[in-house]
Amino acid sequence: MNLTPGISLGAQTQADPVQTALTRLALVSENAGHSRWRVPDVAFDQQRFARLQAAVSLGEGEVLALGLVYAAESDPAVARQIAMVQAPLAQGRPLAGLLATLFAGEGLSVLGLAAGAASHAGLLAWGEEAAPLPERSLGLPDWLAATLAGLDCLPPGAHPLAQPKVVLHSAAAGIGSEIAAALTAQEVSAPLLVVRCGCPAEGEAILRLAARHCGLQPCEVVQAQVPGLAAWLAMAGRFAVIHRRAAPGESIDLGEWDRIPAPLVLITGTEGQIVAARRRQEWRVAVPDEAERQQLWQEWGLGQRDAEAAAAGLRQGAGRIAELGRAMPPGNASLAALGTAMQAGGGRIDGLARRSQVAVRRADIVLPTALGAALDRLRDRIRLRNRLGEGLGPTIAARYRPGVRALFTGESGTGKTLAAHWLANEAGLPCYRVDLAAMTSKWIGETEKNLSQLLDAAEQGDVVLFFDEADALFGARTDVGDANDRHANAQTNFLLQRIEEFDGVALMATNSRDRFDPAFVRRLDAVLDFPLPDAAARRQLWACHLGDGHAVPHAALDQLAAGIDLAGGHVRNVVLAAASRALADGRAIGEADLLAAIREEYAKLGRSPPAVAAD
Repeated sequence: MNLTPGISLGAQTQADPVQTALTRLALVSENAGHSRWRVPDVAFDQQRFARLQAAVSLGEGEVLALGLVYAAESDPAVARQIAMVQAPLAQGRPLAGLLATLFAGEGLSVLGLAAGAASHAGLLAWGEEAAPLPERSLGLPDWLAATLAGLDCLPPGAHPLAQPKVVLHSAAAGIGSEIAAALTAQEVSAPLLVVRCGCPAEGEAILRLAARHCGLQPCEVVQAQVPGLAAWLAMAGRFAVIHRRAAPGESIDLGEWDRIPAPLVLITGTEGQIVAARRRQEWRVAVPDEAERQQLWQEWGLGQRDAEAAAAGLRQGAGRIAELGRAMPPGNASLAALGTAMQAGGGRIDGLARRSQVAVRRADIVLPTALGAALDRLRDRIRLRNRLGEGLGPTIAARYRPGVRALFTGESGTGKTLAAHWLANEAGLPCYRVDLAAMTSKWIGETEKNLSQLLDAAEQGDVVLFFDEADALFGARTDVGDANDRHANAQTNFLLQRIEEFDGVALMATNSRDRFDPAFVRRLDAVLDFPLPDAAARRQLWACHLGDGHAVPHAALDQLAAGIDLAGGHVRNVVLAAASRALADGRAIGEADLLAAIREEYAKLGRSPPAVAAD
């Protein structure tokens, strides 16, 4: 290429860098003996180009180089002219040597271009030609070129916020205003803004509100190592959003994200320490109070009375309320529809615990009078948990949490599981049975992580958690003899603290109260003992399980109740086994069927049957 360096065109560079660069290309082309070239009008978004120059400190020569590279990517006539000027290389993208020659008057050189801000920021992509730097081509990533043209084009790994609509309460809306102010503050150019919340959809709704306040648009980005990402964010008027979650004791290390010179918003859960070098601000999204919940339910279509009842009985965040609001029939929102939506699923907890859909009535449970009254009081405690601290003294108000924790103790089959399901039905909450085998892990920290995720999801979904054989998780601490004992005690300490901070309803069952740490029992709101049934209770159990379609004399049932010391769970097994015998013969259950099934049940227990059931 036999080209003559151009002369600086001065202030015109800043006004229209693309047209300036093309004019320079036309002049040099004529100086090289080519026919006069009519400079095309290459459109670009001047406002975005100005944002780019403000975000990346480009020299005047780099601005012109970028303008010509953009024109080559945008207009085929420009690419053909560049190829002609660069003949015999016939490369449609400008070579570094051409750019250095065209804009030498602005101080641009090949090495300066390679080490300059435009290359460092990822704006200019160097070709992979096996050639010296002057003969290497320079291009612009397609998504950057499209953005400069005024189009909405996202870089690799970026997409709009995907979470569905959430109506926000006033406190969350206030967080949105504060984030908007932080995004546009001049004193911190690349802040890290952290939103801690139980529901990612709620965090994204806050960012959408912040975007409306500050004129920027959020964009979730999952790849940090994308050349030109920070420049694209500034040019497109966007801010980056990432999602991360961590368990207790874990860290969220931003790594490559921390090196992006642009504002970054992190949506995360309540746990986990954030490791970042840049200055940061944090906000925690709290559960709305009762008045705010009522307003949210009304926004989702409930009438005032239904909204009052839902707000008083359910403790849910705006994200969970939105999930249930979307699940109710449009134009037909009601408490009944809300109950159906709640029973259909509990949000994120569906992947962590097993939902139980057993509808238990009070008549289905045979309990002593005192235990029945204690269950009624526990039911009232669950129903009133959101208001219980109102009007009490400052000591309670300072530490009150609306969570309810109760322990059911007693032999197997005494009705603990049925009572848990009954309480859930009475409170209008889904009941989830926790799989302790899935919760516990031999790896250090995994059990705590699993339980923390479960409790977070249960709080967000407002469900009843039922821990059967809970002593496997919350057992007593031991004397320290080795490192394993220290780890086990540390794990127990964490579980005790976390269950005390739990703001939902947790019901635990065990066969032996003695297996629990005394400190755990202190943290419970109620401990209910389920005794083995006496003769009168056993008579009622036989009647409840057999129903009216049997052929067993009442006197025989009286004898069984007096002489057979089985709990309700065993009575159920006996009745089902007797029903199988009778149904196979096409008749009603008889006394002989019950006696045979009783003998089988005692054999399962490794015990000899009483005389009333002996052969």
